Amino acid sequence: MEHLEWLVAAVVLLPLLTAAVPVAASLRWKQVGWGFAATILSATFALAVAVTWVIYENGAIRYALAGVEVPFGIELYADEFSMLVVILTLLICLGVLVYTRIGGPRGNSFYAGFLLLTGGMLGVVLTGDIFNLYVFLEIMAISSYALVSSSKYRWSTYAAFKYLLVGTVGASFYLLGVALVLAATGTLTMQELPPLIADAGYTDPVVVTAFVLMGVGLAIKIALFPVHTWLADAHASAPDGISAVISALMPAVAVYALARVIFTVFTPEFLDANPTISQLLLVGALLSLFAGSFFALLQDHIKLVLAYSTVSQFGIILTGIAVANDTALFGSMLQIFGHGVVKASLFILAGMFALRFGGIRTVDEYAGLAKRAPVMAGAFAVLGISMIGLPPTVGFVGKWYIALGAFQEGLWLVSALVLGSTLLSAGYILPFINRIYFHPFEGEDVDPASITYGMLIAIIIGATLGLTLGFVSADIHALLESAVSELGV
Repeated sequence: MEHLEWLVAAVVLLPLLTAAVPVAASLRWKQVGWGFAATILSATFALAVAVTWVIYENGAIRYALAGVEVPFGIELYADEFSMLVVILTLLICLGVLVYTRIGGPRGNSFYAGFLLLTGGMLGVVLTGDIFNLYVFLEIMAISSYALVSSSKYRWSTYAAFKYLLVGTVGASFYLLGVALVLAATGTLTMQELPPLIADAGYTDPVVVTAFVLMGVGLAIKIALFPVHTWLADAHASAPDGISAVISALMPAVAVYALARVIFTVFTPEFLDANPTISQLLLVGALLSLFAGSFFALLQDHIKLVLAYSTVSQFGIILTGIAVANDTALFGSMLQIFGHGVVKASLFILAGMFALRFGGIRTVDEYAGLAKRAPVMAGAFAVLGISMIGLPPTVGFVGKWYIALGAFQEGLWLVSALVLGSTLLSAGYILPFINRIYFHPFEGEDVDPASITYGMLIAIIIGATLGLTLGFVSADIHALLESAVSELGV
């Protein structure tokens, strides 16, 4: 299977290298962007499935781009954990494309930016080099700034500019950390760094500072409390499809990058040697979990509720990473995938409700929707229950593994807090479900034809995955077991 390893490069390069095509096509054809993007991302998904199969059969892949070996070349790295995030990314991007065909925005330039964003996210996940991780993070970020500002809302440019400023600060912190790693070790390749960092000394001030700078930079990208402030503005003003990507995928990609930095580059031994950093990670995760939930409770606008919910959910995911044992890390992996599917589906659903019922967004405006749109209402209820984390949904199972991992480490209070966060999640999701099912319809069914069968199929798939992935968690655990053990936890 060695001759198929180039497929890893194809997964990253296909959307990146074709992103300019819709813009060039605009000279003659104005509306080819959607069809071209759908074709490219479908082909990329097929390539990703092939790579996943190769890894399942033969183990992790290290691929030197263009045959130029490290330290002069660029290395790509893929294992089961990588491909879990890659498959999630492409599934959600294809679902978003289904929505934007009618829901917009339209135009070749939008889909060029969307391909660039997707390629950047895939690059972050599959790179084996901490500097190129920065490069791909910036490709991802710059294209997302443009896509946020493509909204019809007047304040979207302000939101995109604020997002740009905060994102640039995060990227600068990360890059400073990379420079210190290079100064301490002389290399940037993830797989070669662990012994060199060990030789430099886990408590060496340069090594510790490098980790802190890289960690803070990625925390800003994840939107963890208290560096989460860009998130709400970006969500509220972005097109609904882009909100789904910003909330479900971009933090997932950044938290994947953080997990790689912690476990692959610095290794768990670094955390053992610096218990204060380990404790700060855990405290920061729990603060994000509860602060995000409290902010969500104060909102009545669906996109703001879901935005702050993202801050909370990634607090849960980072808790599993901070606990740093096999059980908790698997819970975080499962939660990344489950949250991505559920949150993206909820954002697309919010857009569908707005399309059909004249731009409704607040909890009061959701009254009685079950009577006019039973399929959409049912999907919202299932997805909402999964977001809360009630059994047997994937939201519950991921949270359960994280809590169990914390309990195994003797962190029973952390375990209780993770499971107890379910009550806060219920506090901001149940009012919407209550309004949808138990209040009279008072709005106007403005445009029923705006909802396509493709949209309905996409959200039904999302709801089905949210409900059923928990049942196959044991099988998913078996598939990811080698990736978890390779991280060395």
